[in-house]
Amino acid sequence: MDTTDLVLAIFHHLLVFSLAGIIGAEFVLIRGDLAATTLKRLAGIDRHYGIIATLIIIVGIGRVFYGLKGWEFYVYNWVFWAKIAAFGVVGLLSIIPTVRFMSWNRQARANPSFLVPATELASVRTYIRAEAFIFLLIPVFAAAMARGYGY
Repeated sequence: MDTTDLVLAIFHHLLVFSLAGIIGAEFVLIRGDLAATTLKRLAGIDRHYGIIATLIIIVGIGRVFYGLKGWEFYVYNWVFWAKIAAFGVVGLLSIIPTVRFMSWNRQARANPSFLVPATELASVRTYIRAEAFIFLLIPVFAAAMARGYGY
């Protein structure tokens, strides 16, 4: 048994579950009115989102090159590419909420009576719902790939 593969798999799974938790936290926090403290919390959580997503990519690349299955398993596996595409779509969908969180947080610091415009909040909710839905595909593709589909 290769310890490197095991360690990479453990870190990869922990990071992915952490990202799922962050998406869930954002989903919960954007309900209702957003107080300045909530906006600050959202901005902090979203920063962690970026850090964890980056670490997932780094560890994932490590799994491709240093894992037991070998890079050929991944490169020629359409399910792997579907999983990567889903991850990329989730990342793209997260851009608008990130920009809005930073903007709202900045405006709330400058103006304590700042209220998030309802249309912007509704838009961000839609993006986060879409992120959560697409994110659900990632473990589906991972389970299929682990069972040899797509190769």
